[in-house]
Amino acid sequence: MKKCNHCNSTEIEVDSARGDEVCTNCGTVLADNIIVSEVQFEETTHGASSAVGQFVSSDSKGGATGYRFLHGVTTESREVTLRKAKIGITHLSNILSLNNHCIETAHNFFKMALSRNLTRGRKNSHIYAACVYITCRTEGTSHLLIDISDALQICCYELGRTYLKLSQALCINVPSIGEFEIHIKKFLKFI
Repeated sequence: MKKCNHCNSTEIEVDSARGDEVCTNCGTVLADNIIVSEVQFEETTHGASSAVGQFVSSDSKGGATGYRFLHGVTTESREVTLRKAKIGITHLSNILSLNNHCIETAHNFFKMALSRNLTRGRKNSHIYAACVYITCRTEGTSHLLIDISDALQICCYELGRTYLKLSQALCINVPSIGEFEIHIKKFLKFI
């Protein structure tokens, strides 16, 4: 029997789904990121089969990436995340009448944010909107932060905070165009 290094207890819980060993007496994690060679499946609420645990892709940099097994199709969770982001960014860009170049640029900003784990703990809609707004600023379009906020019905201040965090963390030099100048350009079209 295996014993805990800290309290010498033999009450060790091994969870192969999480990939860790924990002492139930003192709570010490004895091992984590345990790789198992067995594959377990569970039935989802809709009757489909789903693999239990985490899988490491061949191009992984040490972390585990999740896969989804649904109806015989294997999809890496990163692919799913990028696909959802592309849909969300395209939807917002279509509302704002942005071209395909802007959609691709915003999607690339999202990929950069995802690779640096800047998307964790933030709402997807805020991340998509911030990437689109960074694109609008770098491409010099006449869109305001409040336009994006109105299009998605999200708080302008939360969106602004997300935008600032992303642009600073990604080291993107956003041109400092005064919002007043954008208002003038935007509303001169109507006169």
